[in-house]
Order: sequence, then C-alpha cells, then structure tokens
Amino acid sequence: MTTDGGIHDIINSLVEEEKKLRTQLADHEISKDEEHERLHDVEVQLDRCWDLLRQRGAARSTGGNADDATVRTAEVVEHYEG
Repeated sequence: MTTDGGIHDIINSLVEEEKKLRTQLADHEISKDEEHERLHDVEVQLDRCWDLLRQRGAARSTGGNADDATVRTAEVVEHYEG
C-alpha cells in the first residue's frame, strides 16, 4: 500500500536525481543527450507521482478510499488533457 508520505519520499528522491544529472552535465561526466534522456525519464516519473497524489486527494475529498488510487501509465499521464 502506498502512502502520501511514501509518494513524497519518491518525489524527493527524483528531485535529487534531477540535481545530480545537472551536476554531472556541468562536470562533463555525462553528455547533453544523456542528461536530456535521463531527465525526461525522471520528469515522467514525477508526473506519475503527482498524478497519484491528486487521485488520492480526490478520493478522500469525495468520501472514497485513497488506497484505491492507482499509478497510471506514463502514456496516460503524459497525454492527459483534463
């Protein structure tokens, strides 16, 4: 079972990964293309985490169970036009 706190921990870890990638690029440890590709992956994971938190909040606000929220695919989250 996922908790809001657990999701926030994952978000914090992903933000640290973003910072690490930017530092690695600045230090010439990775190429711009590698940084771009890896940053894109991190951003998609972040979008999925935020989406899950929104689902959990919406469930709670409507009297539902936050634990019924599910992680949506990257395809769904990245093309959502709510």
